[in-house]
Amino acid sequence: MEIRRATTVAELLAAAHLYDAAPREEWAAAFLAAPGHVLLIAYAADGSPAGFVSGIEMRHPDKGVEMCLYELSVDEAHRRRGVGRALTEALAAEARTRGCYDMWVGVDTDNEPALRTYRSAGAADEGVFAMRVWTFDAG
Repeated sequence: MEIRRATTVAELLAAAHLYDAAPREEWAAAFLAAPGHVLLIAYAADGSPAGFVSGIEMRHPDKGVEMCLYELSVDEAHRRRGVGRALTEALAAEARTRGCYDMWVGVDTDNEPALRTYRSAGAADEGVFAMRVWTFDAG
């Protein structure tokens, strides 16, 4: 398995089977152009995308820079083989390189596969996490 940072729209679109919904070319281009956005893709031995992790640098005047692990996805055929842990560790290494003081992820407390993955990659449990969402018409 090889993990590489995606730098082209073609790479992002080739990983379409890993996303929750079909990617849009214009959104992929905007993601790559946005400062602080990173998407790492794990490639299987045959060269196909086996998983990805995306992260977003977040800056605040009194905290500095931290990395939010935005999404992690591993193809069903490659799960339980350490791909998720390797991707998470690769994003953490990228965060350190960028000078982030930490990395965090929001995860449902009943998502045992994700909790195991993050725990195995060294994440600490900081307690209950509640998330509230405002949904806007994307047009």
